[in-house]
Amino acid sequence: MSIDDDPETAATLRSIAEEIRQTDGTNTEQIAAMLYRVSDLYDPEESTTTQDIYLNMRNILNVKERGGIRRSSDSE
Repeated sequence: MSIDDDPETAATLRSIAEEIRQTDGTNTEQIAAMLYRVSDLYDPEESTTTQDIYLNMRNILNVKERGGIRRSSDSE
């Protein structure tokens, strides 16, 4: 699937993401992050694919489901 460069759409999605970040809610950060990543598809200066976005968001949601990233320094 190919998506045409559209800086206006990218800017609109990023603006919506910023508005969502400023609201209260349990998943606002994740929703805003998803919108921002999708906006990269329309940004001519970004080279991302729908598969890149899917894998990135799947990883973020998996980490959230596990309760966050556990680093070796966290257990000390």
